[in-house]
Amino acid sequence: MLRLSKKTDYALMAITHLASDPGHRAASARELAERYDIPIELMAKVLTRLVRSGLLVSHPGTHGGYELAQSPGAISVAAVLEAIDGPLTMTACAHADHECDQFSKCIVRDPLRRLRDRIAAVLAECSILEIVADPEPSAPPVRVMSLPAMRRVSAL
Repeated sequence: MLRLSKKTDYALMAITHLASDPGHRAASARELAERYDIPIELMAKVLTRLVRSGLLVSHPGTHGGYELAQSPGAISVAAVLEAIDGPLTMTACAHADHECDQFSKCIVRDPLRRLRDRIAAVLAECSILEIVADPEPSAPPVRVMSLPAMRRVSAL
């Protein structure tokens, strides 16, 4: 199963929050943590990684905080994922230092590597600006059963 880590979720939430602020005001780790109910220590670690990767800049002091180092359109989802979790991998053999017992006979290694490359390309093309611009999903439509259908169900 492909799944983003919670740290990557939190990083995307923080960056999207900063990108959606029209005044481009810096936000503190505490403010972001409280806004999204994330433990402050964990949010601080995530923000530190984003600063180290060059996606955010930090401003110390009473009125300091974190802000985007680049425009939201220049920050890709892939860059955020890589800043937090490292390069995208799908299998253990994707690492150069790991070779499993089936490495020489594996028939899915190369197709999975190509699939990983395609997924990485999509993530690289998707910017934070796209996430900010994506409207909230509407509630799923409610299906109302007709009276004859309700009678058939109740007869069961």
